[in-house]
Order: sequence, then C-alpha cells, then structure tokens
Amino acid sequence: MKKRRIRRSLYLISFMLLLTISIIGAYFSINIVKERSSSEVLVVDNHEPKKTDQEFKPFTTSMTLAAVGDVLIHDIIYNDAKTTNGYDFKPMLAGVKEFMIKPDLTIANQETIVGGTEIGLSSYPSFNSPFEVADALKDAGVDIVSIANNHTLDRGERAILSATDYLTKIGIEYTGGYQNLEDKARIRVLNRNGIKIAFLSYTYGTNGIPVPQGKDYLVNLIDMKLIKEDIMKAKQQADVIAVSMHWGNEYQLLPTDQQKSLAQELADEGVNLIIGHHPHVLQPMEWLTGKNGNKTFVVYSLGNFISGQMWDYKDIGGVLQIEIVKEMKSKDKTDIRLQNPLFTPTFVSNQHYRKFRVVPLQNAGSYGLSNATSKFEEINQHMDQWIKDTK
Repeated sequence: MKKRRIRRSLYLISFMLLLTISIIGAYFSINIVKERSSSEVLVVDNHEPKKTDQEFKPFTTSMTLAAVGDVLIHDIIYNDAKTTNGYDFKPMLAGVKEFMIKPDLTIANQETIVGGTEIGLSSYPSFNSPFEVADALKDAGVDIVSIANNHTLDRGERAILSATDYLTKIGIEYTGGYQNLEDKARIRVLNRNGIKIAFLSYTYGTNGIPVPQGKDYLVNLIDMKLIKEDIMKAKQQADVIAVSMHWGNEYQLLPTDQQKSLAQELADEGVNLIIGHHPHVLQPMEWLTGKNGNKTFVVYSLGNFISGQMWDYKDIGGVLQIEIVKEMKSKDKTDIRLQNPLFTPTFVSNQHYRKFRVVPLQNAGSYGLSNATSKFEEINQHMDQWIKDTK
C-alpha cells in the first residue's frame, strides 16, 4: 500500500511538472509572436512610377563619301599586272590609295566585268577582267561598285554571275547588275556613322547586245518609270540616295542636254547624289535644286580612273569626296545635307606601256607629264566651273 501511494505521488508530481513547463512554454511563444507582429512597418512615400519614355535629344552625325570613275581594264593593263601565279593590280593604285581609303565609304565604276580567268580574259571590244582587279579595289578601300554599263553583257550571263559571286566572296557590294530577281529586289543600303545610303545604278544601253529574255535583272537600263519605283523603295530604307548613271557621249568634255535633263528629273525625285560615267573624260560638277527645294549634287562624268586609254584627257580622272550630314532635330524631323565637295584630279602614268600607275595629277610631273602643273589647274577650273558660287 505504501509503495502504491509513493508511486501515485511521483506520477502526480511528474504530471504537475510537465503541465507547468507547458504553460511556461506557451507563455513565451505567445509573447514572441506578439513582439514580432508589433514590428514597425516602413512605408516609402513619394515613390513615382519608373519612366519608360526617354526625352529626345537632338544630335548630328556625318560621314564622307568618295567616288572614282571607270575601272576599264584593257589587255595592256592586265598584261602589265601579270605575275608568276596570277595578277596584281595593287601597285597601280598605291599612289592614290590614301584618297580612297580615308573616306568612310567609297564607290567605283567597274566598267569591265571581273568574270575571272576561267572563262578567258579579253579586251576591247568585249571585256572580261581578272578577279584580282576586285582584290585591288578592296585593298584600296572600295566598298561598292557600279556594274551597269555598256559592257555589262560583253561576256554574257556567265561572266556576270562569276563576277558577282566573287565580289560577294571578298566583301564588295555591287549594284546595277544582279544574279536573279530576288537579288535585284534588294536595294543596296550601306550604313556609315548612323547614315544609311542607298546605291542605284543604270546604263543607257549595252552596245547593241540584247538583254536575255526574261532576265532583265542582269543589267539595269535607264528607264525613268522603273528608276522612280526604285527611288521610292530606297526612300523607305535609307537617309541618302546615290544614283550612278552611265550616260552621255564619249570623249565629250561637257554634258549633253539629255544628261542635264535626266539629272534634273532625278533631283526632282529627291535623289541626293548623282555620279556620272561613260564619256571616259571628266565633266563638271553642279548643284541642282529639286522641285521640292531639295539640293542635289551631280558630277556628270568622273572620267577614267584606270584604263589603257591615253591622251586627249582620257588618262585623267579623279576622286570625288563629299561630306554627308544627318541632323536629327526631333523624333519626326531629320535634315540631310551634302556639303564641301572636293575633287582630286588623278593621272594614269606608264613607261612604254608598262608600270601603269594612278597618281595625283598635281604630282604627275614626276611620272613624265611635262605640263602637270598647268593641267592640274585647268582640270580644277573645269570641274568647279559651275559650283564656284554654290559650294
């Protein structure tokens, strides 16, 4: 009996002890929760929603564009460039490379198709030139070539496809002759310093060689209806429109009435720059005013840049440089202007039909041109005669 009482007492004491511990634990838990629940809530006042529309800031950017005339590769030129394992035209351009590579963008008129040796090289009247001509232009800073001219179809479709394949391979853009309809539909737009320039190119004809039926894309002919359609497309993609025109009369130092009429039509359509080729001699530069008051710069002919033609101004060409300025005045207003045209006359020298070199006309006395100084002054006056008061 005594043991039972003792056992019950121990049970009772244990129960009371556990109950006490439970009560104490519950008390502290409740107070901790209360303490936590009474923590101060921090409120941030005057917090504005994040702005997603940034304020427009006007800005101005600019670039320089250079253009050279006819790259006309006669047999005496490519024979002079012959090496033990191909052709090298780079030394021929080394004397004027600085004028072509320094500008932000340079265009040349590739008068003779660069179809490569596989289909056979040829000279006047049906030209085909080595791929290495394009290599030399690339090395000298040329970014794009115009290939719409009277010699585009000289060696047929195969030469055009070969040439455009190679130009694409080495990273030179081309305009005026294309591989197919899809290629033709792509307006050539190059971007420099935030300024987008579209390049278009057209020729008066192809020396009587008919364009293959259904393959009008092989060469762009001068057709104002089609040109206006291209200009409209270009305006949707570019800030500036430059048009190369193969036109005029060979060896004539001034533009024809037709050239001037076409130039005015292009100005009226809003073209910014017109680059003329084909006469093989230089023709003057001029500012035109379009029907909407826009200014258009035209050089009627850049002459021969490099060729086998000599004398009577056929061995004098040059490098045109012009500044293009883009001014963003507001989200909805952008002004484009061309300014500061600069023409550097060049001369194609040779030594008994060897060592052909393109050099600055001003320095041509060192290359055998006896009247280089007077010729330099004459050419500058000739090219500037219509822009002296409008530069």
